[in-house]
Amino acid sequence: MSNDLWQRLTADAGRSRSSVHFWADGGYRATSWRELVRDAEAMTAGLRRAGVTPGTRVAAVLANGPHTARGLLAVWLAGGVVASLPMRVRGVDAAEYAVQLRTICEHLDAVLLLADEATVASLPPELRLRCTVRSFESFADSGRVDPAPPGADEPAFIQYSSGSTSAPKGCVLTPRAIANQLDLLAELVDARPGEVGVGWLPWSHDMGLFGGLLTGWWNDTVAYISTPERFIFSPRTWFEDLARFGATITAGSPTALHLAAVAAGRSKRMTGGLKVRTCIIGAERVQWEVLDKAVERLAPHGFRAEALMPAYGMAEATLAVTATPLHEAPRYVTVDGIALADSELVEVAADDPVATKVVGAGPPCRGVSVTAGDAGRIGQIQVRSGALAQGYHRDPERTAAAFQDGTLHTGDLGFVRDGHLYPVGRLDDLISIGGRNVYAREIENAVDGIEGVRYGCSTLVGHHEDGRFRLTLFLEVASRRVDHRVVAQEAATVAMAKAAVVLDECVFLERNALPKTPSGKIQRHRCRQFYELGRFEPIATVRLAPV
Repeated sequence: MSNDLWQRLTADAGRSRSSVHFWADGGYRATSWRELVRDAEAMTAGLRRAGVTPGTRVAAVLANGPHTARGLLAVWLAGGVVASLPMRVRGVDAAEYAVQLRTICEHLDAVLLLADEATVASLPPELRLRCTVRSFESFADSGRVDPAPPGADEPAFIQYSSGSTSAPKGCVLTPRAIANQLDLLAELVDARPGEVGVGWLPWSHDMGLFGGLLTGWWNDTVAYISTPERFIFSPRTWFEDLARFGATITAGSPTALHLAAVAAGRSKRMTGGLKVRTCIIGAERVQWEVLDKAVERLAPHGFRAEALMPAYGMAEATLAVTATPLHEAPRYVTVDGIALADSELVEVAADDPVATKVVGAGPPCRGVSVTAGDAGRIGQIQVRSGALAQGYHRDPERTAAAFQDGTLHTGDLGFVRDGHLYPVGRLDDLISIGGRNVYAREIENAVDGIEGVRYGCSTLVGHHEDGRFRLTLFLEVASRRVDHRVVAQEAATVAMAKAAVVLDECVFLERNALPKTPSGKIQRHRCRQFYELGRFEPIATVRLAPV
């Protein structure tokens, strides 16, 4: 097993004959891992003249594409520490995004902000950074310097979290942690040189960068790399690409799987069938109904349940922590959803009104240990791994709280059964009502099944108003013809059945109004802020009487 990140990404890739294909201008453009390395080396002299020396920090907006891939390696070879900044996501206006970038760049004391030309051109005029803004393309063919990448245990990458539940924080990763993760992923998916993979997840997210780009690079696979924008515009393209290129490896989120499976099930461009053997599903809690429906929709095209690999991971562990074993169908446990919120595991029949299916995320990956609660109860998931971050950049308080004696305290809740981890939710997702806890995601997942509600586009927020605690459900509707009061009453019934709570109101929003992270997770804390600041423009608001 090699832990030499730079050997694998440069010298070994320099001997590769595998191709990598990037989506641009309506089609894929081919290059190779070898050419990416050569082009990256030819950028290093320009970066050095721009102030990138060993240990300096370079902020980067990592949009999917060949210029970003070259630039990432070039900064490392010049000695820099790459800090991945959040992409602008829906719900964040230009001025707010400028403040976010400026705050992070100043916190980093960055010497440069890099992005591809298209992203640089789209940056808000309010940015006003102290550091220089340049495109990756501007350093092409600027000359070579002797490589001086970060040492094995020095900072090499700062992965800013997506901010789904709190302000973004930068996880500091070393080459050793990254290499351990890439070795772990190689074993997990049994990737082989020349095998074909398809991906579209954003590189600004750990699953897209480490599980997509760098995994393909590390394992010398043939990679087809699309963009999140193309997926959002046409979800069916994910599975159409898998069929077109005979790909066997891919990854995505549960929400993306739902959207793509529904769209691809109607597609007439999948005549070649699917050969997928590994489809990693992560980034958020996995719902059994999503997996089941995806298999139902895609089975006529050759897709099998055994190809699905529900997994659990996080930026603080570089990426993967647990995953369903290869060639094993996903598993679940049916429990009482109300008792679950009180940290109790009570198994019930599938047709019980309070039943919820908790999907397993598999056993710990090689070299990883996981604990979560005691027998019969759930608890905070704790992780030990050779791929853990050093901590959070310039944030000793958060670092001390999360990283204790080599163990990561994740802030996620779950339980372990028969060696498999079953993630349940985040501590942030618990809402305290009348002295007991309620999992917001249990209600939101059930609301997804109501006709007229856009899948993955509802969020429950607890807040105080006029001296009392209220529960407000925000949801996007599929059409303006939806009867808002009927949907609100159904949502109230679901909330009572699933969690024995009373909704105070339902706020109906236009499509794409809810703020989300690049990986598609709704930012609950931002929804609360938007509501309190009056930034939402509701289509309708339905006040609900007690059910």
